[in-house]
Amino acid sequence: MSDGARRELTGAVLGCLVAGALVLSASGQRWADVTAERRSPLPPVSAALSGGDVAPLATAAGLVLLAAAVALLAVRGAGRAAVGLVTAAAGGALVWSGVRVLAGGVADAAADLPGLTGSSVVSTAVDVSPVWPALSLLAGLLALVVGLLTAVRGRTWPAMGRRYERTATTATPARPRTDEDRAQDAWKALDRGEDPTEPPPPARSGDPL
Repeated sequence: MSDGARRELTGAVLGCLVAGALVLSASGQRWADVTAERRSPLPPVSAALSGGDVAPLATAAGLVLLAAAVALLAVRGAGRAAVGLVTAAAGGALVWSGVRVLAGGVADAAADLPGLTGSSVVSTAVDVSPVWPALSLLAGLLALVVGLLTAVRGRTWPAMGRRYERTATTATPARPRTDEDRAQDAWKALDRGEDPTEPPPPARSGDPL
């Protein structure tokens, strides 16, 4: 397998990890402040909206992207292309959510907050913090590119190195290997600072088979 294909796989895995981490970090932040002016003598009411309030798909998409990073190492062939399509869909959802918030689509989320609606409310003002929805939008674009690249070229990328599968197979020879087993082996390899896609080193003279 060429070094270019291995670099593409590594870039796709890192892209999913970075995009997922960015989204999960941004979704817990304050995306908007809403203030409702009410008829006198009632005072105005204010509330803060997090990313989870105005973009409920953000957290779920972030978790999907982190799971996709592991799945890219564990599956191969058509399964990897399917992971690419799921990654692209998660990226598209993030792009849509970010654009919607930046374009002012916060009213629906604000309407669900207590005290911000009703006959006493005269007007409602929304102050959007553009940093976090823009970060979610950026993560969505990254995930979209990674997903499309995976769907198109993922079949040519290397699978997880046989040395990681061989260890688990020796422990449980009677059970066939599954994608979940390969994903767990990939995580263990990453924890050790190793590249799961690297082929096993050549056997040296005197090494046990």
